[in-house]
Amino acid sequence: MRRILLLITDLQIGGTPTVVRELAIRLRAASDAHVEVACLSPWGPVADQLKEAGVTVTPLDARGVFDLPRVVRRLVKLIASHRIDTVFSFLLHANAVAATAGRFCHDVRWLQSIQTTQPNPRWHWRVQAIVQRAAERIVVPSESVAQISRDRAGIPPEKIIVIPNAVDIPSHHVSRFTFHSTTFHPVTFQIGFLGRLDPIKRVPDLVEAAAILGPRVHLHIFGDGPERPHIERTMARLGIANRVTLHGAVSRPQDALEKLDLLVLPSEAEGFGLVLIEAMAAGVPVVATDVPGIRDVVRNRETGILVPVASPRELAGAIGALLDDSAQREKMIARAREDVVELFSWERVLPRYRALLGIT
Repeated sequence: MRRILLLITDLQIGGTPTVVRELAIRLRAASDAHVEVACLSPWGPVADQLKEAGVTVTPLDARGVFDLPRVVRRLVKLIASHRIDTVFSFLLHANAVAATAGRFCHDVRWLQSIQTTQPNPRWHWRVQAIVQRAAERIVVPSESVAQISRDRAGIPPEKIIVIPNAVDIPSHHVSRFTFHSTTFHPVTFQIGFLGRLDPIKRVPDLVEAAAILGPRVHLHIFGDGPERPHIERTMARLGIANRVTLHGAVSRPQDALEKLDLLVLPSEAEGFGLVLIEAMAAGVPVVATDVPGIRDVVRNRETGILVPVASPRELAGAIGALLDDSAQREKMIARAREDVVELFSWERVLPRYRALLGIT
């Protein structure tokens, strides 16, 4: 029996922790492999979800960069005591810790994953260029991440394998448009963002777009993070605090999507955009920025609308056009769901992970 450890930086609510959670649960259910999860940080909400699903979770309790030697020792001890034969790490810090632990662990297979196209901080890519040498393969979710990993970290092309992120396909659409698509602006449209409130996501651009669109839209922001004060200041400056709701983090994206007519992702960089395929699978139309990672997922004017980054007025124009054009919107919803079923469903993606990990 294969004994696999998935190692991630943290288990807070977010795209990559969601991928790790689903991968761990599904690998256990679809094979006879032993799969467990460890995180560098203390316990997080995704750890609760894993524990509830019966997956063993070990927090390594890193408290800062100076804690690295202790964390490496704990990981080495965990690998030995749990008889782990494969370590699959996700994100830079976990990749670096795994590469260091590899010096002390024999007969262990090492795999790494890069999930971002974000250029800064540049030292991340310099570190990744070093630690990738310890891995047999580097898994990325899109061709954009593959290209950037080659360019910025010097990873050999033959070492990279592209396996997209995946979602469940709901049995029915959750889009609210089915309730009011036949009447001209009968209600205020509910548009929203779902994700971590990080500067790279450029959520203030969406707040400005909502101000341009006026009272025909109400903006819902699901998530938390360091950008929240900036978002609140932007709302106050534009005088639209009564038309924006900050919901905080949600554990299930479906709970947010059920409240939305349209999802917007105005990021300046993405490795993939998991939230986009979650929306597309649920029948919620999407507007996003035309950047690497996102354009690997959304086909412009076929499965969603893409606009230039840092352009609130063009963002507002795309949102308004999609709200107004029911025929285009319904075509996009149908095509988007078809793409997710064909390319990004767990039914399609899980066998690729199983082949990589050598499990049946």
